[in-house]
Amino acid sequence: MLGDRDMWSSSELTAEKLGITEIKLSFLRENGILKPGIHWKSSPLGQKKPWKPRALYNIKMCRQIINKFYSEENFNIAA
Repeated sequence: MLGDRDMWSSSELTAEKLGITEIKLSFLRENGILKPGIHWKSSPLGQKKPWKPRALYNIKMCRQIINKFYSEENFNIAA
């Protein structure tokens, strides 16, 4: 079983694994498609104040919602 640490990845690695850009990943997070605590979380490790935490992502959960998001988006365009 994977530990909690193995579950969360950097935005760079997550974007690469999902085949999208980091900008698109941030857009999905900032617009509420990716939910905090499920798809991403803040990482305060090694950061000084003022605190601007980096986001860490759960690739498996992100892949599920992104596949759903894009399939619904394509369906709505085709309809």
